[in-house]
Amino acid sequence: MSGFFGVTSRRNCILDVFFGTDYHSHLGTRRGGVAAYDPEIGLQREIHNIENSPFRTKFEHILDHMSGTSAIGCISDSDPQPLLIRSNLGTYAISTIGVINNADELINQYLSFSGGHFDAMTHGRINSNELIAALIDQKSSFAEGIRFAQSVIDGSASILLLRENGNLIAARDRVGRIPIILGKDDEGYCVSFESFAGMKLGYEYVRDLGPGEIVELTPDSETVLQAPGKEMKICAFLWSYYGYPTSSYEGSNVEVMRCRNGEIMAKNDKEKGLALDIDYVGGVPDSGTPHAIGYANAFGKPFARPFIKYTPTWPRSFMPATQRERNMVAKMKQIPVHELIQDKKLLFVDDSIVRGTQLRETVDFLYENGAKEVHIRSACPPILYGCKYLNFSRSTSDMDLLARATIKELEGEEGFEHLDEYCDGESERGRRMRDAICRKLHFSSLEYQSLEGIFEAIGLEPCKVCTYCWNGKG
Repeated sequence: MSGFFGVTSRRNCILDVFFGTDYHSHLGTRRGGVAAYDPEIGLQREIHNIENSPFRTKFEHILDHMSGTSAIGCISDSDPQPLLIRSNLGTYAISTIGVINNADELINQYLSFSGGHFDAMTHGRINSNELIAALIDQKSSFAEGIRFAQSVIDGSASILLLRENGNLIAARDRVGRIPIILGKDDEGYCVSFESFAGMKLGYEYVRDLGPGEIVELTPDSETVLQAPGKEMKICAFLWSYYGYPTSSYEGSNVEVMRCRNGEIMAKNDKEKGLALDIDYVGGVPDSGTPHAIGYANAFGKPFARPFIKYTPTWPRSFMPATQRERNMVAKMKQIPVHELIQDKKLLFVDDSIVRGTQLRETVDFLYENGAKEVHIRSACPPILYGCKYLNFSRSTSDMDLLARATIKELEGEEGFEHLDEYCDGESERGRRMRDAICRKLHFSSLEYQSLEGIFEAIGLEPCKVCTYCWNGKG
């Protein structure tokens, strides 16, 4: 994923953008960047690799050499950004969130009719921000160019621009797959992915941009360049997994949703008489924890932490460069509490089950430390499709996904004609898939949240939520 934060103000806003961007660090681990506009200096930019060091460490001295009354910052799990672009529309900084599935096609079209060129990265790849800028620059205004870019991109693109006059332009993806939130204080405006980032810095919430909406901001004004569209497909995984607990999107808070989601799963299990004799309910840290708290409260069993993650030196297990290192770090981080494991029947709630590799290692770790039973609950339905709209999933093939791979083992490709049945835990195929996963990953039992449960927990109309990774409907 990626996240961005921007400010246009009557005061030097670099400190605000430093903290506001740092509050998006959970959304990426590869690159961090800041661009600023100062009336005397003009546009400035700084980008750092943050794979082995957090954003704040790499940018803590930014106040010593960067100043500006307008600035944008980003955390990126993909391409370096923001970029500085000089074009027919002027000089500007650009940062984006999303995925371009048809990049090669768009690049070839651009080169064929423009005779231009791109700065190629390793393996000939093009920075997606540069490609989006090139598409925007085909038109005579930013609003027209952004509309054009979003219309030809297969995937998604939310865009934040910093112009050479200090104005910000924020454009939410055409169907609003991720949020963009406006805040205001006495001296200007902020733009943020995470709602709490602006609030912590003293900005009052103004509103969420609508799907496809484009606004231009000065310290004193907000101008709508493109009115919001009617269709919305905001990503459900914002609430299930990668959104920060203190944020709210479209009026629905992440932490509240996760607790409510756990409650719904627990009520379903109680009605079916499942795992009634467990000793403790735990969450697979960190995002599984609030789902588990909701589950424990509704199920009537105590919440506990049978193992603790040691995070002072390795806060995120996917930061190392190789899978071997990531697996080793994940193993070393898990510190058992033997009194809460030995001879206990445990139920753990995870935010999702993608490949299942680390979850199996966690379950084996619990058995090695004396657990009698380990039951698993997934806070979302079986994942059957790799996301093609946002880059938070690292799956390179749908067959990397545990549920889809298990279906193929059970029934071959014929099973893919019955995915709805496999998702349904009440159907014969659904039970067979769950039982097969239990045998493979050593679970005592496995249940998934239903789509209906997810919608109830989020509280939005189903037609406004993207569920592509579960049912292929984006």
